[in-house]
Amino acid sequence: MLDIKDFSFFEKQNSFDFKSFLIKIVSYWKWFLVSLIVTFSIAHQVNVRKQKIFGIGTTIAVKEENNPFFTSNTSLVFNWGGTSDKVQMISTTLKSRSHNELVVDELQFYTDYLIKTDYYLKDVYGQVPFKITVDKTKGQLHEQFIKVKLTSADTYQIAVSIPSNTTNVIKYSDNSVTNIPVFETEIVKKYRVGQQVNLPFLNWKLELTKAPADFIGKEILIRFNSFDETVTTYKGLEVEIDVRAGSIIRLGMQGTNKERMVDYLNATVLKLIERQLEQKNKFADNTIAFIDETLQRMEGELKDSGEDLKDFSRNNNILDIEDKGANFKQLLTENDIKKQEVERKLAYLNSLKSYLNGSVDFSKLPAPTVAGIEEPNIVNNVAKLIALSIERSNMVYSAKGNIFYERIDNEIQSVKKVLLENANSLKNALQYDLRQVDTKLSQLESEVKKLPETNQAYLNISRKYDLSNNIYNTYLQKRSEASIVKAANLSDIQFIDPAKDVGGGLLGPKTAVNYVLAFFIGLFIPLVIVFFIFFISNSIQNIDDISAITQIPIIGIVGVKHTESNLSVFERPKSALSESFRAIRSSLQFLYKKQSSEGAKTLMLTSSVSGEGKTFCSINIATVFALSEKKTIILGLDLRKPKIFDDFNIRNDIGAVNYLIGQKSLEEVIQSTHIPHLDVITSGPIPPNPSELILGESMKEMIETLKKTYDYIVLDTPPVGLVSDALELAQYSDVTLYIVRQNFTKKEMLTLLNNRTKRGELNNISIVFNGYENKAKYGTGYGYGYGYGYGYGYGYSNGYHEDDEPRGFWAKMRYKLFKK
Repeated sequence: MLDIKDFSFFEKQNSFDFKSFLIKIVSYWKWFLVSLIVTFSIAHQVNVRKQKIFGIGTTIAVKEENNPFFTSNTSLVFNWGGTSDKVQMISTTLKSRSHNELVVDELQFYTDYLIKTDYYLKDVYGQVPFKITVDKTKGQLHEQFIKVKLTSADTYQIAVSIPSNTTNVIKYSDNSVTNIPVFETEIVKKYRVGQQVNLPFLNWKLELTKAPADFIGKEILIRFNSFDETVTTYKGLEVEIDVRAGSIIRLGMQGTNKERMVDYLNATVLKLIERQLEQKNKFADNTIAFIDETLQRMEGELKDSGEDLKDFSRNNNILDIEDKGANFKQLLTENDIKKQEVERKLAYLNSLKSYLNGSVDFSKLPAPTVAGIEEPNIVNNVAKLIALSIERSNMVYSAKGNIFYERIDNEIQSVKKVLLENANSLKNALQYDLRQVDTKLSQLESEVKKLPETNQAYLNISRKYDLSNNIYNTYLQKRSEASIVKAANLSDIQFIDPAKDVGGGLLGPKTAVNYVLAFFIGLFIPLVIVFFIFFISNSIQNIDDISAITQIPIIGIVGVKHTESNLSVFERPKSALSESFRAIRSSLQFLYKKQSSEGAKTLMLTSSVSGEGKTFCSINIATVFALSEKKTIILGLDLRKPKIFDDFNIRNDIGAVNYLIGQKSLEEVIQSTHIPHLDVITSGPIPPNPSELILGESMKEMIETLKKTYDYIVLDTPPVGLVSDALELAQYSDVTLYIVRQNFTKKEMLTLLNNRTKRGELNNISIVFNGYENKAKYGTGYGYGYGYGYGYGYGYSNGYHEDDEPRGFWAKMRYKLFKK
């Protein structure tokens, strides 16, 4: 078996020859040149075919802008758990569908302005001297090109080609797409600039934005895209919160048209400011609406009470009546005003309670101060409830299920619960105040009844008039305050650095980087190929390679066979190949004589891995012994992959295995061949324990018995580089031949052989250089297939003839790379 120490060759003889590698690189300089030309050409084509990508950004700040006209009791500002949460909310809003729908609709960014170039369609929004305003209530040709050409400074031409008699049109008022019939499929029409275009599939107005001189005669492509798909592309807006300043938000976009990105970034921030300011004004708007409604009602009451007072004045002496009831009038008016204020507050609280219990939208609540309620808890909680309700309605389509939406919903319920408790507490206190005022009024009215009837009538009329007038003036004052508050509101969002094209901003393609990559890739690809060639060619090429690695002698050189079978010596006895085996026979005779071997001679053939011609050499060496009229037997001891029987047309149903397990006698397993004086013992059935059979006493007995009958015993063994069987059989051999095949055996395998020899595992060993050609060409080989599956990762299939292409993936690769 393989020893881990055997792989020391990676640090010794087989160290990487850097000098040889450099020489091979130089020899392939044409490959490097061609590779660089190809990679630079590809890089150039990539660069010219890609549009330039730019980046545009803007920066905004989020802070609490308190209205200077708000008092501590009327402030509408609601801090969403701190500035951080408010910034997070704004960040989410900027990327929400509802927000981006408003921006896209306002800018009409579903309209494309394109120019056809050699490689792509270029977006020329902002560069063309005109802008198209579509009629959103009518259909526009959906996702098809409309050719627009300015023919003069005040006229233009439309050309439309429709592939069928029907086409799709989109109506941006509801984003519906419908299919309509078309009676003309090729349309060319001229219009004046500013003239309304009314076609079944086009409804727009084209207006100039700058002098059109450079664009007269140029064809511009107009395309109307899906509204929803356009919004989806802009939802990818980059929103980044500054980690060092939590109230700073940076917005960014990437695209091919800087003018379009600048307009969109600025528009999205302006729309955000507008919506946020509307939200802050909602409180004042609700209050003004409530006051206006109350004032309309009070005008009628004030008018009626004024008419009653005038009528009474015509028929009575007002001065005398006023003088007698002056004290009562002032006291009654003061207490009436107090009662009215308390009742107004109670009415508001009752209305608030009903609204909270019966509604889910609290955005229309009026300010508590309109009813004279200045309790801080109620005022602040109503403001919170309105702000939260507005925010929830804005996010219902874009962020439902989002953590911010859930937080708002929970906050609304908490504020609502607290507000109801506050309202109940205040209501109890007001009811007590109302009872006190009613008691005083009852006392005063009792005193008034003692006055003459004329005085009583005057007091009732003037009392009603004064109360109505007081209420009316109070509401007028509050309306004025609410209007001032609304006008003084400031948005919490401010531009720090509006988006602007100041030049630069190019993000890609990185043309220089592409050329640098092309240079390195152009060098790397051939370098890898050369390294691969250098690496896989680490095989024995000639005798010098063997001599440089090992001191083991080379006993013979065998050329390439030209016969169908492995019986080359028998079929072509006068060929050069046959002479090479006879030369090996002579060398073996010398070795046997040197060892003073008497009687039968044993010869073991092995190799590093399968496919090196071990069995081929075993058969032909045995044949030359037999042809010299020496009784010879080939003993097939490759118990795992038996194959000798194929060439002799004999069976393998019985063999050495049957003898070794005591199932058959030696005479029963010996088979004669058609070659005189040559017998064969095949390996027989594949056993489950080949190594144990070889180590048994039966093997020794078989060899001793065969020596009594035969002059030469040839042991065909498994590769020593894969299994240990050959090492166990070495004790029975007088001479061991190690087969090395040109362009196949790896150099490190000879290093492995050296280690085994030094350890005494193989003795009396010589090398046979097999498959030799003067010109080392891949593609020569033997007409047999051989493969091992012992778990060592080796497995070769090299069955092909001299002039044929090889079979097997690696053999084909070597053949293609080195056949020339």
